[in-house]
Amino acid sequence: MADTRRRVKLYMLNEDRQWDDRGTGHVSSAYVDRLEGMSLLVRSETDGSSLLESRIHPDTAYQKQQETLIVWSEADNYDLALSFQEKAGCEEIWEKICQEQGKDPSVEITQEDVLESGDEQFDELPDTAPPIELPPCELSKLEEISELFRSVLPSPIRREKLSSAIERDSYIRKLVDLFQICEDLEKLDGLHHLYDTFKSMFLLNKNALFEIMFSEDLIFDVVGVLEYDPLLVQPAKHREFLRSSKRFKEVIPILNQDLLTKIHQTYRVQYIHDVILPTPTVFEENMLSALSSFIFFNKVEIVSTLQDDETFLTTLFAQLTGDETDDEKRRDLILFLKEFCTFSQTLQPHSRDSFFKTLSSLGVLSAIEIILGLDDEKMKSAAIDIFSYIVEFSPSMVREFILQEGQTPDDEDLLINLVIEQMVNDTDPELGGAMQLMGILRILIDPENMLATANKTEKTEFLSFFYKHSMHVLTAPLFANTTEDKPSNDDYQSAQLLGLILELLSFCVEHHTYHIKNYVINKDLLRRVLVLLKSKHTFLALCALRLMRKIIGLKEEFYNRYIVKGNLFQAVVDAFMANGDRYNLLNSAMIELFEFIKVEEIRSLSNHIVETHMKELEKVTYVNTFKTIKSKYEQQQDRLKDKPSVENNVSSVLRNNRFRRDARTLDEEEAMWFDDEEDLEDGEAIIPMSDFLKNKIDSNKIDSDFDHFKLMESKRASKEADIRDSPPKLLNRTSPINISLKTASPTMTPAGSPVSSPGSPVSPIRVNPALTPACSPSSPADYREGPLAVKTGRVGLVDYPDEDSDEEEEEDSIPAKRPRLAT
Repeated sequence: MADTRRRVKLYMLNEDRQWDDRGTGHVSSAYVDRLEGMSLLVRSETDGSSLLESRIHPDTAYQKQQETLIVWSEADNYDLALSFQEKAGCEEIWEKICQEQGKDPSVEITQEDVLESGDEQFDELPDTAPPIELPPCELSKLEEISELFRSVLPSPIRREKLSSAIERDSYIRKLVDLFQICEDLEKLDGLHHLYDTFKSMFLLNKNALFEIMFSEDLIFDVVGVLEYDPLLVQPAKHREFLRSSKRFKEVIPILNQDLLTKIHQTYRVQYIHDVILPTPTVFEENMLSALSSFIFFNKVEIVSTLQDDETFLTTLFAQLTGDETDDEKRRDLILFLKEFCTFSQTLQPHSRDSFFKTLSSLGVLSAIEIILGLDDEKMKSAAIDIFSYIVEFSPSMVREFILQEGQTPDDEDLLINLVIEQMVNDTDPELGGAMQLMGILRILIDPENMLATANKTEKTEFLSFFYKHSMHVLTAPLFANTTEDKPSNDDYQSAQLLGLILELLSFCVEHHTYHIKNYVINKDLLRRVLVLLKSKHTFLALCALRLMRKIIGLKEEFYNRYIVKGNLFQAVVDAFMANGDRYNLLNSAMIELFEFIKVEEIRSLSNHIVETHMKELEKVTYVNTFKTIKSKYEQQQDRLKDKPSVENNVSSVLRNNRFRRDARTLDEEEAMWFDDEEDLEDGEAIIPMSDFLKNKIDSNKIDSDFDHFKLMESKRASKEADIRDSPPKLLNRTSPINISLKTASPTMTPAGSPVSSPGSPVSPIRVNPALTPACSPSSPADYREGPLAVKTGRVGLVDYPDEDSDEEEEEDSIPAKRPRLAT
């Protein structure tokens, strides 16, 4: 039975030389037939699945680090590490590895997996190679020491022998004593030799040597040695930087001295790794993997210890949100919290989940809200960084907080509105912070990462909340800058900001469907966006055009009617003609827009273009787009002229309706509703249109669109079900044909067809069979004229006779009468 001694975390080194957590489980060693040898096995503690099966090869180098780590390489660029919860478990597994390889468990590395080529591999076998004798630590021997350290680097076995000799003879302390003497005597040659010696010592990549070099009493001397790089004209001043009192601020007293020492050590070692040591070459990129591991596991230990200290975190948030805390103290606290969250990225997923839940329970989002309400840019920047970590890890947690605080009446104090205002008011000329915030907002409003529940609660509630309380804050700069026929403020920074806003709006058009549809109509949004086509910044004009292209790309007649009724193509045509014959990106984007309308045969838009704008566009002859659009329009008009009059074609109409009408025969307005209609999201509310737009657009159609949006969907579904469930019946040729013609009523369908209102009479009119063609054996008994017909509560294009034979006999008994066709 597995116990805590064998509890481990499995890590793997990725391509970026960072350790990825592969899970937590329990380790054991056993013989595996498939692998033909003793192997290390790790089983997940959650589901018992196999996380690792690794054979203990005789020539694989296993290394024990920090008493609770075992690190080894399976193959090139495939490094693994086991981090044990207890020291005893690490020693137990280490003994089994050494026993399998025939090694002494007292060593911290078994052997390297790569032997030297040529004669050296026979001369330096691990069991026969003699130990390396280190020269005495004297000033006169510094050059010899430097050469020895450099010479062993190509040989893995000699590196191991040298590491053992250095640790055994306390050689590092002796070298540090020589450094102090050389620095006092200003012997630059000796200092340069010492630099080469310590650089080679880092490349030995031995954790045991790092433990010695990074100890509290030696680390500053090691940093001092690394200041004397022979390539530098003047020695660097790394020690002065690290000793600066401003670098370490204990904003909250840390009573755990071991933790405090670990924090200081990690900062200094990170500085050595990132700043002091030269960037490894391609041949040395794996030489500092142990140093990276040292830093990584130090960070894990720091975050875990602080997270478990409830008193420390409670005090931190109490002071961060307290009214009596001064700005300088609050700034230090938020910067510490930012560093704390940065370190948390080293945690494995379930530990990171616990970490952010702990911060959430302590009120981290409320603290961020307070910081964003202040005028300190440095604090705001740190708060945004913390907010981005939280959003990237759990956007649902942030949405839940926003919805809870949305119950307050004041929209200005909402966290999401504070984030939007921070984006809008970014002082950076390049808007680096605004771009970061735009990415955060996109994550929050992305339906793809919203929790998928049976009733779509999160998506419905949050999007409704966002459009009601926050969308006006996001679009405020857009509406403020487009009050006239051209942008009122057209400087570069404003153009960049509007570009970011338009990018978010394009995202909304693509992913939010009904909510953004309502907003576009109510605010006449696209008209205001197209004002930006007159901007002197081409990238902003392209952003505006991209939004219109995204809308047209949806191929929804709802949007198309809005564009036609508002004559919104006028702004596009004006910009296209103003651009002239210049062959640039704007010209190509506009031509692509018209080409899309042509290829996709969006009839309502192409007809509008020809009828309204073809006088200007037909002059453009370097592409065939407009010529083809006009040609198709003229062909369509010719077909309409060739149709016979309604009076002379009644029988033809009735004959063509003997079978269920195909969708292709529907008129344009019917196809708009039955073919292109978007399904409504569950629970979405309809927002009424503004009075402004009602005066601008045909009220009959747009109002009817909104009033009957859901009604038409239900009718459509009912109609399809009726057709699917009611197959046609064979009838007697002499049976009369029943046709129900609808009487006009005030209520209009979206397609403009009259529909009887509830309770209004519908008079059946009998048609003499002599006036109509005889029924074919497969023809239905009932036909309906128009897109919707009402008969005994049924709605559909075609009503088939019921299965009840009594009803058929009753209908057959009614004498046929000559109909009086209304004009």
